Order: sequence, then C-alpha cells, then structure tokens
Amino acid sequence: MTEANNELAAIFRTMADLLGRQGANAHRIRAYRRAADSLARLGEPVQDMAARGTLEEISGIGKELAAKIREFLSTGQVQSYEALKTPLPKDVANWATLPGLSPAIVQDLYYRLGVQTLPDLETLVRTHLLQTLPGITASDDEMLAAIRERLDREER
Repeated sequence: MTEANNELAAIFRTMADLLGRQGANAHRIRAYRRAADSLARLGEPVQDMAARGTLEEISGIGKELAAKIREFLSTGQVQSYEALKTPLPKDVANWATLPGLSPAIVQDLYYRLGVQTLPDLETLVRTHLLQTLPGITASDDEMLAAIRERLDREER
C-alpha cells in the first residue's frame, strides 16, 4: 500500500469521527468508514486507479468520494476535511440551537454554502431553499421567528 492510500484512509476515518461528533447522517459516516477500510486494504496505489479512471470500482467509493480522492491526489488535501477540522466561529456555532438545525447542518451551511451571518441565514430560509437540505426538521416559520428573535436581541 502507498503513502497516499494510508493518508486518504486516515482522512476519511477522521472525517467519519468528526461527522459523528456533529450528529451527521449515519449513512454518510458509514460511507467514510467503508471508504477508509477499502483504501487501507487496497492492493495497489490509489494513484494508479485514479490514472486509469477506476476509482469508483473500489468498494465503497462513489462519485463524491472519488472526487475527494482526485482532489487529494492533485492538491494534497481535501477541502471538506479542512473545513471539518476548522472550528466554526462561536456565533455561527450557536445557530445549532435554532429550531431544525444541528451542528452538522450549520457546518454545511457555513463551509459549503457560504452562509456566514444570521441575516444570510434568514435570507436562505425566506427563499425556502433551506428546506431542500436533508435533516432540516423545523418549518420556515419556526426558523424565521427564532432568527428574528435572535437578531432583535443582538440589536439591543
């Protein structure tokens, strides 16, 4: 096994652990663990499989994880892993106390979607796009009321 195989397996295991601590989707966590195990057992360098375009033939590696592997092979890092390792600003992390939001969803909003302020979040909720994300458990009205209350408190 190569150094890249070992590094990627370690990254995917750590991502699974970090996602688990955030209460992320259990299927997503298992996917990272399965991918890590497959990479650790892979009998050839992952670079060779990437060069042949056969990453998705590795057990547990789908399109999304194959893209992360290619990203690592070309840049030396996986951006979503770097985002998971970086703590959220405290005021953003507190969004997890809003109805319907979990730490994993807040992390996704901040790092993947670029929602960085409470007014940004309010705008997203008003467009009804937040309801398209998996794991949202509150209605737009509940969320807007909680956001408005928090914004009013901050203005005082």
